[in-house]
Amino acid sequence: MRPKPQHLITSFTRRGLLQGTLGSVAGLTAWQQSWPRLRTAAAQHREPRGQMTWALQVNIAPTWFDPAETPGIMTPYIFMYALHDALVKPMPEHPMAPSLATAWHESPDGLTYDFALRQGVTFHNGDPFTAEDVQFSFERYKGSGAPELKKKIKAVEVVTPHHVRFHLQAPWPDFLTFYATPATGVGWIVPKHYTEQVGSDKFKEHPVGLGPYRFVHYQPGVELVLEAYTDYWRKVPSVKRLVLKSVPEATTRLAMLKQREADVAFALYGAVGEEVRRDPHLKLEPVVSPATQWVVFTAQQYDPGSPWSDKRVRLAANHALNRQALNEAETLGYSVLTGNIIPRTFDGALALEPHPYDPQKARQLLAEAGYPNGFEAGDLTVDSVWAGLGTAIVNDLGAVGIRATLRPMERAADQAAHREKTHKHLAVQTGGAFGSTATRLDAFVRSTGVQSWIHDPEIDAWYAQQVAERNRAHREALLHQIQQKLYDEVRVLPIWEQGVLNASGPRVAVSGVGLIPLFLFSGPYEDVQVKS
Repeated sequence: MRPKPQHLITSFTRRGLLQGTLGSVAGLTAWQQSWPRLRTAAAQHREPRGQMTWALQVNIAPTWFDPAETPGIMTPYIFMYALHDALVKPMPEHPMAPSLATAWHESPDGLTYDFALRQGVTFHNGDPFTAEDVQFSFERYKGSGAPELKKKIKAVEVVTPHHVRFHLQAPWPDFLTFYATPATGVGWIVPKHYTEQVGSDKFKEHPVGLGPYRFVHYQPGVELVLEAYTDYWRKVPSVKRLVLKSVPEATTRLAMLKQREADVAFALYGAVGEEVRRDPHLKLEPVVSPATQWVVFTAQQYDPGSPWSDKRVRLAANHALNRQALNEAETLGYSVLTGNIIPRTFDGALALEPHPYDPQKARQLLAEAGYPNGFEAGDLTVDSVWAGLGTAIVNDLGAVGIRATLRPMERAADQAAHREKTHKHLAVQTGGAFGSTATRLDAFVRSTGVQSWIHDPEIDAWYAQQVAERNRAHREALLHQIQQKLYDEVRVLPIWEQGVLNASGPRVAVSGVGLIPLFLFSGPYEDVQVKS
């Protein structure tokens, strides 16, 4: 296995998010108060110059321009880190860096959280940023985690124009994880007056935010053009214009890098990644991310007439997959193999090794389940970016008699199918948002989760119990029970913690890839630079 880029893997989430989720935020107060002053003092007063172009692996979906609709994946943050800003967000300096909030405080009883808001900040259209925008953004949020947030938070109070208070129904140890990390998009702020005036549909057509870049032009299926917002509070961006292009074909993204039509390209896997590594003019920039990938058995696992309702069949599929060969072929050995859908670095994660590659055992299990000659498994749907991975999974399953047909699907459509539960057979699922074990389980395992294919009353009960549990050890034990049950009942087919292969070209001084630990893409955009 390839050596991992250690500066991107280890302590960021375990040490940083741990303090912000299960512990008290009081210990961060001094740091919170000093950090904004240091950053403001260091802000560079210069004119942005030049242009950088990104070749993206997805067709850009306007829904990703609106924080209110953020699903439990990382893709929308490609755009949100440019267009928008959050009260608190992961940054190079800290996983919960003060941004639009300069400081915050949890009451001793855990029932209120107060945020002091940054003053003198304006949206791209000139509207001043106030506590009303925070309250409004929370009320209109309907993305990942919204049901839990709306159930747990009694009210958002505007105390003063620059002081907002969250009132909780009961102590909730995961409040900051849900609100202050990209586990959800609820803490990313939109302008109240502008959004009410134009409506949500028009907002997606012409988004207005608080980020380092403002919207210029969007051509569906082609590109998004952004321009530096020189009044951004943190610093003046270095690059004047960003162009984010939709380029679904990996070979085309690579060609654009080589021909200097793109400066940064994402998701260059397999042979394309190898070619980047061999080219002395290009730089491979791998990130070991919090994105885990797994195969879901969809609703079939609860259908008594389906082969997938038999645990032995689900286990056979796990034994059929040669994960290490996939890792070397697709991600050049940078992924971390796992038996869990929760990244090892997440607070509350249970370290589970994958079921070993054993095709003989897989065939034996299928025979015991009544399928000695295998069976027709229908489609295996996969995000088209991962067509190579999907092909390898189909081949490994087919080798033991589970005959599936690859069905690549564009990302936005694939995400919608997971959300609306319209996938009929097997499907590859990805969870890439920041957060903790609880937030990942909320999105993908609770029966009410935005992308959950799991329906288990016992798991739902354990999850509800841990939500209000303030004893750290007891809470972790409940989270471990949930993960262990998923593993013991083989409810999913885990693959890996994804090694993301990005690359930059010869014009790039700072691509932004890897600046924010565990973030898959470029960011913060105000820090990217082109060479002189």
